[in-house]
Amino acid sequence: MLKQLLFKTDKKCLYKFVYNLGIKGTLSFNRFQKRLKKGTFFPAFHFISVTDDCNLNCQGCWVTGKKKNSRLTAEQVDQIITETKAQGSYFFGILGGEPLMYKPLFDVFNKHSDCYFQLFTNGTLLSPEVAEKLRQCGNVSPLISFEGDEDVADVRRGGKAVYQRTRQAIDHATDAGLVTGVAMSVCKSNLDLALSPDFIQSLINQGVTYLWYYIFRPVGENASANLSLSQEEIQQLRQHMVDARTKYKLVIIDAYWDGEGRGLCPAASGLSHHINASGYIEPCPVIQFATDRIGDKPLAEIYRSSAFLKELKHEIPRQTSGCIIMEDPQWLVDFVEKHGAEDTSGRGNEAERLRAMERVCSHGSGKPVPEKNWVYKFAKKRAFFGLGAYG
Repeated sequence: MLKQLLFKTDKKCLYKFVYNLGIKGTLSFNRFQKRLKKGTFFPAFHFISVTDDCNLNCQGCWVTGKKKNSRLTAEQVDQIITETKAQGSYFFGILGGEPLMYKPLFDVFNKHSDCYFQLFTNGTLLSPEVAEKLRQCGNVSPLISFEGDEDVADVRRGGKAVYQRTRQAIDHATDAGLVTGVAMSVCKSNLDLALSPDFIQSLINQGVTYLWYYIFRPVGENASANLSLSQEEIQQLRQHMVDARTKYKLVIIDAYWDGEGRGLCPAASGLSHHINASGYIEPCPVIQFATDRIGDKPLAEIYRSSAFLKELKHEIPRQTSGCIIMEDPQWLVDFVEKHGAEDTSGRGNEAERLRAMERVCSHGSGKPVPEKNWVYKFAKKRAFFGLGAYG
């Protein structure tokens, strides 16, 4: 894996990956920990949905069914990044919709060349020309969503020939020398593929650096709760990830367990928060409620004064170490109504949907499976990378 990273990655991309993400990212996580010890709070990093626009219509996507799509202005994105950098944090996840449909995207990457960005993309717009622009930026890792094989991908994604287009996107990214990741939202229809040694080896053969597994969460207009994993399937996935980290020549990232295999919620830990395309500050992308919006106050002041975010971090661990929206959506509705939080889904019926939603299993229960690989144990304890902050 190191040989591939060192000798097949574009030199500028490799430098930015090591320095902007590795060194500065670790330092930013240490600053986050020091803030917590002092009783102050600002996330280690932000996830920013720059646009609701998308060229697909996926099951379980939080932006589907909006009455009107929103987009952050370039000035708003710049403000978020600038204020976050002032707190010593330089890593950002860029989401959508499909962020490659956001016109100022490359201006953002180039202006903030001292940062590192993870670009969450469905890959269908990642052409050789786009890959070359990303290579020139050097500070972006495309994370390409892979939702199933030829039959499953089109159903999950609501598109045509999505599997083939995703495979092509991986080739375009790795051919350009980018640090390339693949993400899978693991559900009943793609669990077998997620666990397949042949599938993982095919990604390695294509030059993929890291594979991120996360658990399907039923949200959005087409929530598709029937796709949610059972507790036994979640346990199977967790065991697979721990074993895979000792066998395969790529990095395996998860979003839900610490080094001892205990469940965690990134939003409750405060590691990351999400800013949606309307500028609302949400605990995470799937909890679509907020009491605060960028521009009303400086970000540092919002995090210092927001009773909603502060109490949520305190209360969720008392309910579950898993995903509250899956395990107890009715409790979440009671909580947001208590705080007068605004529905930020763009559909206007999120509380009603959650009231009617049946509880499904998440990673919060089951037998802990500790990490076997000491590198992952160390990373989850001492650095933000892989610590479960990608949820």
